[in-house]
Amino acid sequence: MRRVHLTYQQIIAMIYVSAMFMTILDTTIVYVALPAIARSFAVSPAATDGVLVGYLVSLAVWIPASGWVGDRFGTKRTFMAAIALFTVASALCGLSQSVLELVLFRILQGAGGGMLTPVGMAMLYRAYPPAQRARVARLLVIPTVMAPALGPLVGGALVDSLSWRWVFFMNVPLGVAALVFSALKLTEHRERAGERFDLPGFVLAAGGFGLFLFGLSEAATLGWMSPVIIATTAGGAALIALLVWVELHTDAPMIDFRLLHYRLFGVANLTSLFAAGGFLGLLFIAPIWLQTGRGMSALVSGSSTAPEALGVLVSSQLVGRLYPRIGPRRLISGGLIGVTAATCLLAVVMNGNLWVFRAVMFAIGVGWAYVVISMNAGVFAQVSGRDTGRATAMYNAQRQLASAIGVAALSTIVGTQAAASSLAGNVSVFRIAFFAAAGFTFTGALIALAIRDRDAASTMHRSAAPTTAVPAAETATLR
Repeated sequence: MRRVHLTYQQIIAMIYVSAMFMTILDTTIVYVALPAIARSFAVSPAATDGVLVGYLVSLAVWIPASGWVGDRFGTKRTFMAAIALFTVASALCGLSQSVLELVLFRILQGAGGGMLTPVGMAMLYRAYPPAQRARVARLLVIPTVMAPALGPLVGGALVDSLSWRWVFFMNVPLGVAALVFSALKLTEHRERAGERFDLPGFVLAAGGFGLFLFGLSEAATLGWMSPVIIATTAGGAALIALLVWVELHTDAPMIDFRLLHYRLFGVANLTSLFAAGGFLGLLFIAPIWLQTGRGMSALVSGSSTAPEALGVLVSSQLVGRLYPRIGPRRLISGGLIGVTAATCLLAVVMNGNLWVFRAVMFAIGVGWAYVVISMNAGVFAQVSGRDTGRATAMYNAQRQLASAIGVAALSTIVGTQAAASSLAGNVSVFRIAFFAAAGFTFTGALIALAIRDRDAASTMHRSAAPTTAVPAAETATLR
């Protein structure tokens, strides 16, 4: 049988893409299962909110700590521990006998997911030199785009044909396979091995991000004027502000905000905050409109938003070739202008022919490919290999915050104005939400104009020099 030779770079890419696909799919697929979970435990749908919120808050707690843990204990060891924790927690979620058990196991699952993505991303970017980052960005499109698109489809099929428990059980074989392959093929890498643990930073980050994301996640349900929401969001914001001050005055910070002094990294993160907020908020609100406003099934709804993923995949092939010649500034800002225009068009045609809706979703995906690939290719261009772990932790924390802000903003618009029960009333309310999503992405486009292509020059070279982060024995042989 012919041998297939995989470089160490390809091995890391395969493992990381598989693990990231599993975690992102799990996040989106649970939305579909919540009604079945409520029926199974004989509780109201509102009682299952903790299944989502507990996971999000747990991510918020552990993502900031992932950079230090990976650097201190080794990226391979940390990555494998995160996969194992996520896999075991998934099995426990499927075996839960009450909502409380499920929420607790989802918190455990979030701890694994919070460590998994940033550490895996650090491994990936250390393995690929800057000149090959555009190639990495095209690989990352697979989990970040396909998983959200497939989530509603897979979730609906599992819930209808088997049980909501299989939404979690399906992670077990995927996790075991990723764990075994990681143990056999990954090599260890450490940075800052003797650096002390930043306990004040961890406590402030866990409390600040946890409270703030809890407030954002529950605001649409409890109302923004609820004492609980006011207390958690204000308290979280205060702790985050204190966190920034403390970390800027600490010699070995857990979250190194000094990295934002790199112009490209700072501007890219701010751009991503608004861009991802609008885009992910749109992906959240569009299926709700199709199912509640137009009365469509979960399967039809999923098939109507899925063209967005196809648009990204088709467009990504061109973007990867354009990036070395054009650079991130025009691609990101231009892509966001395209996403903004298509989202406004979607608000106009949202109650029309379903195939037109799908075509516009495809166009949104085409524009988003220019954003996500250019962002992932250039965001760490000025960050050293030593700081990559901290940088990926910060970038992923920002992405999590962006998702929460976008979903909270659009959910609030729908929740506070959807008193009218008529279809016409729902159309106007959701239309406002779609335009709000466009406002987010347009703001991101304006911020992206501040990006300087010369800051990303190292990622635009066509030839790649060997990277010292890759071990000498970087070729594996598989039978």
